[in-house]
Amino acid sequence: MPESYDLLIIGGGVSGFSAAMYAGRLKMKMLVIAAVRGGTIITTNDIANWPGIKQTDGTTLAKNIEEHALEYGSVKALDDKVVEAEKAGEGFRLKTEGGKEFEGRTLLFATGTEWRKLKVEGEEKYSGNGVHYCALCDGYAYKDKVVGVVGGSDSAAKEAVLLTQWAKKVYIIYRREEIHPEPVNMTRVKNKIEEDKIEVISNANVTEIKGGERSMTHAVLDREYNGSKELELDGLFVEIGHIPNSELAKGIGVETDEKGYIIINRASETNVEGAYAAGDVSNTGFKQAITGASEGVHAAYSAYEYLKGKEVRPA
Repeated sequence: MPESYDLLIIGGGVSGFSAAMYAGRLKMKMLVIAAVRGGTIITTNDIANWPGIKQTDGTTLAKNIEEHALEYGSVKALDDKVVEAEKAGEGFRLKTEGGKEFEGRTLLFATGTEWRKLKVEGEEKYSGNGVHYCALCDGYAYKDKVVGVVGGSDSAAKEAVLLTQWAKKVYIIYRREEIHPEPVNMTRVKNKIEEDKIEVISNANVTEIKGGERSMTHAVLDREYNGSKELELDGLFVEIGHIPNSELAKGIGVETDEKGYIIINRASETNVEGAYAAGDVSNTGFKQAITGASEGVHAAYSAYEYLKGKEVRPA
């Protein structure tokens, strides 16, 4: 028989472990299943918007939340990948890549997102060999080199500023007229422009990535820049948004919006009774670690109230 829990959580990032922490406080028997613990926030080296902490990094924040959750005896965590989710009576059943099965009276999707790709010729060929999706992870390899960042969001601006720690020049390549980061990061970009460390190429798209046998050498643009459509680069960092990991949720009938994000209400409830979502995978417009943590806490409390209402009290 599969192990049974009051709450199963898929995803081990800030949202998942915040939910686990609160479920632990409510003495719910629960399990967090995550292929990789920490979530995408571990790729962030500078966090200055977590209340009460003036500055920290993503790895430290994620680890602290995880350790807090695991202090509660009713909280367990498993390093594995969920490959199948299905309804099982009034609850849910999960199957993992490692061949394990679990049943839960309630279920939380804190599955996050994955990086959106350019889908141009050469991207896959040079992935990891010039083409990257995380400056914190791979930027150190470009000391005194020239790199590009594709995108105009706040995340793209932060990636570009971070890369100036290593690269001698960073090009921001954006398809529209002006980049649109938060004011504080716009100021940082402008400061780096004045230092000739960052240069913005606007109204341009990358249409192809060229290179040799081992690594990329050029990004091909759809318009000329300084007399050529080929921009010589040692590396290219893609920051053009994310794709929600919502396929498991769709499999049990959870509704998503037109972009694939799971639709939730203020209590983190989905349209499926007993199923919840939190964090980047949800359709909330403002996606931050603090909002994801809040949604996780809402989900845990909603699950608790749901079980209490069914007169199935958490263990």
